[in-house]
Amino acid sequence: MAIVAGLAGLAVAVLAARYAGSDTAGALDRRLRSDVTSLLGRPSSGALVVDLFGEPMVVAVLVGVLAALCLALRRRALAAVAVVGPILTGAATTALKPVIGRTIHDGHLAYPSGHTAAVTALALVGMLLVVGLIRGGRAIGLLLVLGGAGVAGAAMAWAQIVLDAHYPTDTVGGFAMAMAVVPATALLVDRFAPPITHR
Repeated sequence: MAIVAGLAGLAVAVLAARYAGSDTAGALDRRLRSDVTSLLGRPSSGALVVDLFGEPMVVAVLVGVLAALCLALRRRALAAVAVVGPILTGAATTALKPVIGRTIHDGHLAYPSGHTAAVTALALVGMLLVVGLIRGGRAIGLLLVLGGAGVAGAAMAWAQIVLDAHYPTDTVGGFAMAMAVVPATALLVDRFAPPITHR
């Protein structure tokens, strides 16, 4: 997971450098938006429902539920990650937005996508819990964690793109932010407790 976190952090930095100060969609954004809308459709009630899961109040409730579930299953270390990981992810996206200064729709800060980051962070913790419960091998566990986070992140990215709330690369940055922060948080917790997938 350390390698994943490092690569994700690098992706955040590269995209930040590329789109800092911009207020328009880049060529990659236009291509991705065209592909997403042609393959997955235009705005719909489904996109609005998915978008709801990235709202701060909903995220706060889900963090509480996930942490409580971890505690009920005696995964105390993972409960700490369930709280700290999403909070740090949200703080990082919020702090980075004015620094990067990428805007959409009359000056709204856009990069990285907080909704995508939040849902990805929650999915990462949820999949870490699942992997800990099934106690599969390391390779299978990593695939499950990355796969679950990828599906959740992709779903929110789709919603943000078709609702025109973010440029596509904003959602990539949000996904990468969560993939950098949550594994790093888990690794730090592991220094003070047994591996989170076994506790």
